Amino acid sequence: MRQHWTRGALFVSSLFVLQACTTPEPPKKAAAPAPAPQAAASAAPAGAPTAEIEKYRAMIADGNPSDLYEMAGEELWKKAMGPKNATLEKCDLGLGPGVVKGVYAVLPKYFKDTNKVQDLESRIVTCMERLQGFDAKEIIAGNFGQGKRKDVEAVVAYVVANSKGSTINVSMKHPKEKEMYELGKKSFFYQAGPMDFSCASCHADPGKRIRLQDLPNLTTQAGAALGWGAWPAYRVSSGTFWTMQYRLNDCYRQQRFPEPIYISDDTIAVSMYMAVMANGGKMAAPGLKR
Repeated sequence: MRQHWTRGALFVSSLFVLQACTTPEPPKKAAAPAPAPQAAASAAPAGAPTAEIEKYRAMIADGNPSDLYEMAGEELWKKAMGPKNATLEKCDLGLGPGVVKGVYAVLPKYFKDTNKVQDLESRIVTCMERLQGFDAKEIIAGNFGQGKRKDVEAVVAYVVANSKGSTINVSMKHPKEKEMYELGKKSFFYQAGPMDFSCASCHADPGKRIRLQDLPNLTTQAGAALGWGAWPAYRVSSGTFWTMQYRLNDCYRQQRFPEPIYISDDTIAVSMYMAVMANGGKMAAPGLKR
């Protein structure tokens, strides 16, 4: 059993088959007494729940708890740690050693030194291993929000915050980048599991939602920019910061897929597909979610 399931996950799972990814149906007409003038004036228009959620997010946006993770991440970035007693300040995340400004907007990308396409988390783990001497296998085998993986998540918050407002510009020039994009696209539409779900089951059509949560159509540029651009994010319901790897892990759980390996090629590929689809959009992360 996963130790990192969020609170209420069992309750959500029990309702998921009935409620997930449905386009809301218009209410059936029924005879009803005429409302009092005051009640009629206060009747909520269609779409009011979504509007209220957006108002709620706007009210608390200035106090996004992701800020605390960002501060911790900056400290970890500059602190000498590990068997090699080194900082991460020489880590090349894609725009040169030590550069964090705007770097999340160009990830995932191909790195010559690893001969792989990497997302932010896998690249940070590479730097922790090579610069600081930490064991990457231990981080991969760990759990979200615990141990060195928790440190990775904090560094992610720091780096992502430094890309807020940047234009998403993920490369497709290298053959391995094209290959990873195609793998991600295939994975996005791949249907499997006991419910025959795929990522596209929830994120490939307009107008879908889970309860009060609108689901962005990630197969369009606008929808992908909205979705990809708002993650990673702080999840109020779980009281913790979720990286994109964490978010994808939970998507796989909701589809009843086997748990993906942390920073595996498949999870990076799905990120590559979403990021490329979002090209031209603006980074708004770290976001704030229900």
